[in-house]
Amino acid sequence: MVTLGHVTIVANGVKKESLSVLKEITDYLDGKGIRHLEILTYESTEDFTVPYDTDLVISLGGDGTVLSVARKVHEMGHVILPVNLGTFGYITEISKDEWKEEIENYINGKAVISRRLMLRVAVKRKGRQVFSSYALNEATISSSGISKVVKLELYLDKTKAGIFKADGLIVATPTGSTGYSLAAGGPILSSEISAFIITPICAFTLSNRPLVTDSSSHVSIKVMPGQRTDVVLTVDGQISFVLEEEDEIEIEKSRSRTILLSSNRRNYMEVIRDKLNWLGEMHA
Repeated sequence: MVTLGHVTIVANGVKKESLSVLKEITDYLDGKGIRHLEILTYESTEDFTVPYDTDLVISLGGDGTVLSVARKVHEMGHVILPVNLGTFGYITEISKDEWKEEIENYINGKAVISRRLMLRVAVKRKGRQVFSSYALNEATISSSGISKVVKLELYLDKTKAGIFKADGLIVATPTGSTGYSLAAGGPILSSEISAFIITPICAFTLSNRPLVTDSSSHVSIKVMPGQRTDVVLTVDGQISFVLEEEDEIEIEKSRSRTILLSSNRRNYMEVIRDKLNWLGEMHA
């Protein structure tokens, strides 16, 4: 049994159904005598604070809301219940009609818990760290313009892995394997695997292919001199940082993981199958 003394609900205020579902949840918590805090967000970069005494964080929105919440709470070890206001997403497997069932499962010790690997991302400029963040999905180094090739040097554990001329490079987690990396031709990994995916975006050289490496690896990407466009680092598609030539982007496994409650009704493979329509006919 799990005792819920305090619940924090982070709700995407842009979603039309957010307020009505939020009221359903708060009425349920009031009926159980559980204290709660509601936080409405309207932008992915919006700052908010989740109290340390929170026993459960409910993310109410979509996958983007979970990404924002994960970066806030993973170091505190808070468990996240990701509720999708549509049907279900890649990360938000739990639909708006299933949240009560999953809270009851959690209280009764029957919840399915998934511990997701996260990235720690840092930028060093002339030997000094000028940026740091965490990512549940991916970190992307790319041109800030349209269809502009960048030149990046990749190192894995101090071994030079190659020079990439491409629209960019994506370093993704298994959770992020169904996001931008997948769209760029990367593989889908089980969410429980401890690995990184390094995916070139529209590489100039056809032999540049996606690479899967152990998460114990230290990934370093250098912005080479002579760029013909501005280069930007994007974290989870939500946080951006403008890079300069000779900057080094260092990516490694975070010491902490994001803890998600997964659906008792469907597993990760079923979500992938249904979202990608693998049981239906092929669509162009």
